[in-house]
Amino acid sequence: MFDVKVPELAESISEGTVAQWLKKEGDTVVKGEDLVELETDKVNIEISAERDGVLKNIKVEPGDTVAVGDIIASIIEGGASESAEPAAEEKTEEKAAPTQQKQESVVEKDAAEEEVKASDRPIASPAARKLAREKGIDLSEVNARDPLGRVRTEDVKRHAEGGSTEKAVPASKPAASASKPAASVEEVNPEKPVERVKMSRRRQTIAKRLVEAQQTAAMLTTFNEVDMTAINEVRARRKDKFYEQNGVKLGYMSFFTKAVVGALKKFPAINAEIQGDEMVLKKFYDIGIAVGAEEGLVVPVVRNADRLSFAGIEKEIGNLAEKARSKKLSLEDLQGGSFTITNGGIFGSMLSTPILNAPQVGILGMHTIQWRPVAIDKERMENRPMMYIALSYDHRIVDGKEAVSFLTTIKSLLEDPESLLLEG
Repeated sequence: MFDVKVPELAESISEGTVAQWLKKEGDTVVKGEDLVELETDKVNIEISAERDGVLKNIKVEPGDTVAVGDIIASIIEGGASESAEPAAEEKTEEKAAPTQQKQESVVEKDAAEEEVKASDRPIASPAARKLAREKGIDLSEVNARDPLGRVRTEDVKRHAEGGSTEKAVPASKPAASASKPAASVEEVNPEKPVERVKMSRRRQTIAKRLVEAQQTAAMLTTFNEVDMTAINEVRARRKDKFYEQNGVKLGYMSFFTKAVVGALKKFPAINAEIQGDEMVLKKFYDIGIAVGAEEGLVVPVVRNADRLSFAGIEKEIGNLAEKARSKKLSLEDLQGGSFTITNGGIFGSMLSTPILNAPQVGILGMHTIQWRPVAIDKERMENRPMMYIALSYDHRIVDGKEAVSFLTTIKSLLEDPESLLLEG
């Protein structure tokens, strides 16, 4: 028999949550086949079989937290031949001791009857039972508002104060083997039902990190707007040829990524982080691209964006987005970014203040493109495709002058896209 253990996940991850079992107990598995999916703070990881055999002794259920090194199941090598031995032994024991079996059957029957009697008792919290005893109230007469029939202290208090004495009809007990529901409907007020949904491990991590970013950094946001006319004209002229040569579409993200790299080179404090009383100025340009995945926001990283062509950036962003949608992102895809771009415009956002992706000290927010009247000079007005852009930054090491100049540089580069080719 071979134990299935939680392997080393990553340097910064010591535990995970069981998302789902991909195999059932008793299934035949082969070496390398995925057995269970774990949800960690950053990505989902599959644990695969290290031996051929039969999966046995599953010890954890979906929703359980497991740590590195925990034994979560077993694999019996040889499968049916080994598992058949205990059955044969049991059969021999049956023949050898029929009287003992009969006695055990009677005991089991009595235990089952006791269990049935116990199941008729109202389900109540210890505090509710104590309060009911003190007030001399029969719990079976208390109307529980919990949909599963659980009696709580507030139900007992309401009953004692002369509330509804209608006996609650508890919901049938779920089977012991059934996993815990991810959500439940709570009817505190029957006319205003609510639903409680347990946050996933990743959503909890996102919430924690966003709050930490706001509590730790002196975060400010500055805004500007970009006239997208020139970029739209370049895309209109080049899109067919670009796709024919590279197999990917010429999108907006490659322009913005190139512009960000150019601006970071002029303002290195925005491509940095704080460690203790030191600024760590990064001489590389690994740009995180925020992607809204099913489980929550993730920020995969485009490595060495300064060395990539427009086509290289578009391909890498496309690959990372596809991996995010199919839940195939690795920890390596998410670690080590130096600056982040988030595009709320794809969801229709007109203006926002993005939150820093700690420990980074800058994040650029893109927004939806809208046609607006723009003053070309004192005499002329034209309708132009305009986009608001926002830079959130950590004021501890980035001054307002730098932040505004950084955003102005991005605006200038985007409004003259040919200049992006000259940025070295």
